[in-house]
Amino acid sequence: MMCLKSNVLDRELKQKRNNCVYRRDFSANSTCNTLDYSQFIAKRSVKNVMEVLNETEVILEIPRYPRGATVFAAVCCVIFIIVGLLGNFLTILALCQSVKLRNATTAFVISLCTTDFLFCAINLPLTASRYIHQAWLLGDTMCSLFPFFFYGNVGASLLSMTMITINRLILINHYNLYDRIYKKRYVALMIAFSWIFSFSMLTPTLARAWGEFGLNDETFSCTILRRNGHSPKKFLFIIGFLVPCVVIIVSYSCIFYKVRHSRRNIEAHSPISQTTPSAMTRQNTQRNDEIRLTRMMLIIFCSFILCFLPLMIVNVFDSRIRYPTIHVLASVLAWMSSCINPFIYAVMNRHYRQAYYRLLCSKVRLHTPSTGSSLNRSQNSGFAGASKTVVSEIFVFPTKVKPERNDREENAV
Repeated sequence: MMCLKSNVLDRELKQKRNNCVYRRDFSANSTCNTLDYSQFIAKRSVKNVMEVLNETEVILEIPRYPRGATVFAAVCCVIFIIVGLLGNFLTILALCQSVKLRNATTAFVISLCTTDFLFCAINLPLTASRYIHQAWLLGDTMCSLFPFFFYGNVGASLLSMTMITINRLILINHYNLYDRIYKKRYVALMIAFSWIFSFSMLTPTLARAWGEFGLNDETFSCTILRRNGHSPKKFLFIIGFLVPCVVIIVSYSCIFYKVRHSRRNIEAHSPISQTTPSAMTRQNTQRNDEIRLTRMMLIIFCSFILCFLPLMIVNVFDSRIRYPTIHVLASVLAWMSSCINPFIYAVMNRHYRQAYYRLLCSKVRLHTPSTGSSLNRSQNSGFAGASKTVVSEIFVFPTKVKPERNDREENAV
């Protein structure tokens, strides 16, 4: 760089001397005198040196992330890719092959697993490449598609969890509406809406009509950038993240309030139950199953929030990336959300464990308790059947008598 600027300076000085010689103007007031040459040389030299120093400063500011942090991020990406692809793929296969788990909740869970699978298959490999090279080497087109799929997948995941929560709310608080709402075609439309809505919100940015997808040189990441002074980040945060979270929190609050209110009514007004021991055992098992299912969905939502909340806090309070290592750790935690759900399914719900077992050990006969789950007795494979519950194909609840229904509602969470 210094050599190039020196050559340019020499050419300018030579041209200036030639002009002076051609005009033969060496008077005191002439711009061709010796003092003028000295001042000219001094000014140009200082200017060139400052330009080189500024350029060097800019170059030194670009790799702001410590090499150890970027290597750690790349290794985590590879681990999450392997675990996420395998875990989510096995979950999708297990739930699709299990006839007795074909219900509305399972359909939403499969949608959630699909978003995580695509995130591990598309976004994480590109992210690993970015941290390995500490630069984006895949061109402008991929730089536009990367954030499109990233934010679209996050939105679809959160909307799938919102659909599950609303499903549970209708089951507990609006029991009589369940059959009319959760039919097969309506469930399919709900899932399609969650995907189309998530990605359609990003279409104006992809078309560069409201902001744009591009490369942020400071973080060597492809993200949403301002265009003509406008950015959709706040809108996307409110509509795509904040509103679904509020809906989920309010829905679970309504469920807990309903359950608590039902429990108090039952304790105050219901007579002593005359249920036989075998029927009581079956009802207790059914209640425990539904408790685990509801708790599992709540834990999935909480894990999602805990994984993404640190990244959001860091981006807000350290937007200038003064602590790059913290940014890397927060990003790694957010990526982890795409591969932890299969472990939650396997640990917290025995019916999902049985589905995994059937898939991986299909030749081994699965023995289930004779007095526990009613999996062996469920015959309905549709979303709406004789039983008006979200888990109608997993559990067989008592007949629709108000005291028994209230008793079931109090144990639903």
